[in-house]
Amino acid sequence: MLRRPSAVLLAVGHAATLGTVLSEEIEVRTGGVEVVYDLTAECERFLASVNGNGRGGADGLLHLWVPHATAGLAVLETGAGSDDDLLAALRDLLPKDDRWRHRHGSPGHGRDHVLPALVPPHASVPVLDGRMALGTWQSVCLVDTNVDNPVRRVRLSFLPG
Repeated sequence: MLRRPSAVLLAVGHAATLGTVLSEEIEVRTGGVEVVYDLTAECERFLASVNGNGRGGADGLLHLWVPHATAGLAVLETGAGSDDDLLAALRDLLPKDDRWRHRHGSPGHGRDHVLPALVPPHASVPVLDGRMALGTWQSVCLVDTNVDNPVRRVRLSFLPG
């Protein structure tokens, strides 16, 4: 089983209004290990702050964006082994060896730059009555295999319906 870092989420500024879009950037400290980090609680906190702005239980779309060339976002079950299975599958698909043309960083780092083609750097989740419309076992997760970059930023944006 992969050891999980004790990631820390830090708000980078406050939620800003961009026209009718509310947006906030958070910082995730993943440490120097591969990780599937569950962002669901942070997404719920962000939506609660949006609802606190006089919107009540707003409907709309939560969009997440990771502005990094070596990380992605996924919606999957966590805690029952699926997160470890995802990392194992990525290690099988993208081995950490010398086959990669992109060669800066730690050995095999080129594979980290291919990751966003398989696990995209964006995700959108419907929001109904102020809550994410996730399935029973679904979580919103940051997927990071790049051990060279222990700090990630994630942009959360709420687009009201």
